Amino acid sequence: MNIGIIGCGNRITAFWKTLKRMDYDNKMTLVAVANPNRDTAFKRLEDRGIDTSGVKYYSDAEEMLDGEKLDGVLIGTRCSSHAKYAQMTLSRNIALFLEKPVVTTEKDLRMLEREGLHMNDKVVVSFPLRLSPVVQLAKEIIDNGSLGTITQVQAFNNVPYGGVYYHGWYRDENETGGLFLQKASHDLDYVSFLIGESPVELCAMESKAVFKGEKPAGLYCKDCPTRNTCLEGPFYMDQIRHDNPMGEQCSFARDTGNMDSGSVIVRYSSGIHAAYTQNFVARKKAASRGARVIGYKATLEFDWYTDELKVFDHINDINTTYQIGMKEVFHWGGDEKLALNFIGVVEGTQKSQANLSDGLLSAKMCLRAKESAAELVFKKI
Repeated sequence: MNIGIIGCGNRITAFWKTLKRMDYDNKMTLVAVANPNRDTAFKRLEDRGIDTSGVKYYSDAEEMLDGEKLDGVLIGTRCSSHAKYAQMTLSRNIALFLEKPVVTTEKDLRMLEREGLHMNDKVVVSFPLRLSPVVQLAKEIIDNGSLGTITQVQAFNNVPYGGVYYHGWYRDENETGGLFLQKASHDLDYVSFLIGESPVELCAMESKAVFKGEKPAGLYCKDCPTRNTCLEGPFYMDQIRHDNPMGEQCSFARDTGNMDSGSVIVRYSSGIHAAYTQNFVARKKAASRGARVIGYKATLEFDWYTDELKVFDHINDINTTYQIGMKEVFHWGGDEKLALNFIGVVEGTQKSQANLSDGLLSAKMCLRAKESAAELVFKKI
């Protein structure tokens, strides 16, 4: 099976390495990449230990799609162009692995709804959380009725590597669509997956209390006189896992984008609701990401950072703890499941477990949340 990559970013090259690790029968071959810069693309691949000797380079994605006989494509461009390249690929009936968010604008949402859904089950959206072992276990427990009638979901994401959203290109909301699309897209997807109902309306709020200021637009940490004492400067950033130790652009400049925190309340078709909140100021041991699902008979809770799922029996007072064993695995085991699913989709033996409809619904919820936070009104989904 011949595979092409559009946009050789860090995420997609890492995923290709995972995909090849899961490709036990060596069915997939990377034959071509489309990227603005050849040297950057090939270096990223080679830094992952990927042999590029037989890979053709294209500067234009459409030329690659027309010039190669491809069975599948991976899209890892910046967020604002996901929809454009997805449409190009799907119009040629090629199976697709698509990074989230699948769209960043209402216009692109409508375009992919119109032009992409004929390939719905041939698109695997990068939603590793819904396929991670802890969410799959939670889904099994919920579906077997152990919790009884579900009354509410309380989901949370306290991000310990929040600096990446203020120092580099992620600070540009025109490029990313904002932090609901960047982060909540994952969480609102797995919450809806767990509940198994359609979301019908939501309201949202966001705050920006820390990462703002009056320092000059375009200021870089290396040029700042307070870089050695600034809590977001190179010295302190080096102490924070995942954050760029060089700091890059100033988090307290006039052109710093993105919220510090945001929350969404979603009503589902049965009338129950889910509350989700995200924060980008938390650091180190304050990291947490997961959910509490409250039923009449029992409560279930999990956190990827503690690597545990717990069930609290309301009737018999019997509490059960599951150790998941995925704490040190990137995306907590979800990427491996995505890779296996994509292999099956390309060879025609599986349908997508995170399809284009799932990606579009998540993006729609995030776009509505952004509108609700700006207008302070409920929004229909």
